Amino acid sequence: MVFRNEALVEDCGLPDLQVPQASQAQVQDLPHEVLLYLLASRYCEVDSELKDLAWSLFGQTQPGWPRVQAICDFAHRHIRFDYQQARANRTALEVFRERIGVCRDFMHLAITFCRNCNIPARYCTGYLGDIGVPPVDCPMDFSAWFEAYLGGQWYAFDARNNVPRIGRVLMARGRDAADVALTTTFGVNQLESFKVWTEEVHEK
Repeated sequence: MVFRNEALVEDCGLPDLQVPQASQAQVQDLPHEVLLYLLASRYCEVDSELKDLAWSLFGQTQPGWPRVQAICDFAHRHIRFDYQQARANRTALEVFRERIGVCRDFMHLAITFCRNCNIPARYCTGYLGDIGVPPVDCPMDFSAWFEAYLGGQWYAFDARNNVPRIGRVLMARGRDAADVALTTTFGVNQLESFKVWTEEVHEK
């Protein structure tokens, strides 16, 4: 069985929005619909040893945007990116201990730290082409980032790249990667290959 898809996506062309003054709400003031993103999920063990660690690492940072950025900075430094070490069942706690992973692992650790600091955070999956940055010499892939709820709205953060990027193409959002799997199969299966590419198209 073979699946193919192609699309032309319009983007504003601006890098991820940066709002350093975005504040962090008290839990009792959060909208009901975002409370789900404070709880533990399949790959984000909020109720683990990461809880005390989060407060020891980030408790003295300024609440709000600076705290989320400090979490991204930590995950970016702590984890070594390695495609060959990808594992479908690695949790945030295992990411912290093993210090290696792919983009989803960076996001799971950052999301878990955010939730432990009472900041709602949700997982995003999609495409991220090499727009506005030097192209990398490796095959393109799907990408992951996360959104944190600050100042009454959701903002994109990326603990792997840790710089504002242009042209994120969102496919789905969820509590973690389990909610927005690229494929879900039942029974015996074997993935032979998959190819992903994005190209910047300029207006004529």
